[in-house]
Amino acid sequence: MNRFLLIVFLAVGLGANAQLIHKRKVSLLGSPFEITVVAKDTVQANQYEDMAIAEVKRIENLISDWIPTTPLSQINQNAGKQAVKVPTELIELIERSIKISKLTDGAFDISYASMDKIWKFDGSMKEMPSPEAIKKSVERVGYENIVIDTEKQTVFLKLEGMKLGMGGIGQGYIADKIKALLFSKGCVAGLVNVSGDISTWGKQPNGEQWKVGIKNPMNKNKIFATFPLEDTAVETSGSYEKYVTFNGKRYSHIIDTRTGYPATGLISVSVFAKTTELADALATGVFVMGKDAGMNLVNQLPGVGCIMVDEEGKITTSKNIDIKKYQHD
Repeated sequence: MNRFLLIVFLAVGLGANAQLIHKRKVSLLGSPFEITVVAKDTVQANQYEDMAIAEVKRIENLISDWIPTTPLSQINQNAGKQAVKVPTELIELIERSIKISKLTDGAFDISYASMDKIWKFDGSMKEMPSPEAIKKSVERVGYENIVIDTEKQTVFLKLEGMKLGMGGIGQGYIADKIKALLFSKGCVAGLVNVSGDISTWGKQPNGEQWKVGIKNPMNKNKIFATFPLEDTAVETSGSYEKYVTFNGKRYSHIIDTRTGYPATGLISVSVFAKTTELADALATGVFVMGKDAGMNLVNQLPGVGCIMVDEEGKITTSKNIDIKKYQHD
């Protein structure tokens, strides 16, 4: 995900029903978190925002792989040893993750966390890792080795040292859960931005749709397109800041866990979908798949749109997006 490539535009002022837009920014999950709600007054808005923050913390204590006591961490700690009983909510999220892995031919894979971190993107790496080291780095990665028993409510990782991480889908899942929760509590419109995973519902008080601007990764000060969103999600995966170059070839920080090599060719992928979870996972998967294979997949998925920017700055869109409608001069 990449929060720097997306900008949210908010209308100013009150609507006919005296509803107001209220926005709160905090740091959660080690990243910026923004919740924007439409409410009748500040008291109600604060209640909605507090609910949203509590929901983030609840899910963090379910799916975080760096808090040792979470159910996900328990699965990782018992990899290659035994199955672990976990809440149904986590099992269902893992099952949906596996479905997206199959859809993307493994380009998206929550067992990416098993990978040895042999690539450095902090300027310290002076030469490429050896082919042997690269191959070895992904030996324990593979969604096929995740065993789920829905009757017993258990998850088992076949290989010792195997590890699941929700970095490519968890923030999208959180955004969806907040949207569902707040809507069920009477919040008719709002926008959740979990470090660049953006989910919207309803409209602004003046009747306008929420709007999101996508920055040009080649020129971060410039927005190249603005999109209206209504009950829609968008997520951008980008490598324009973290990458290394060897022999004139650019290697992004997004690794293809099937090969151990970084993804090449693209610098930005924005995916629009009905759920943020799907947009989140597909943005990663499509980035790794590359322009042709990734766009071919998106064009087969109903209700999913995509904008890609390649290393030359060329913009490619899925069939259902007419970029001219939204593009800035």
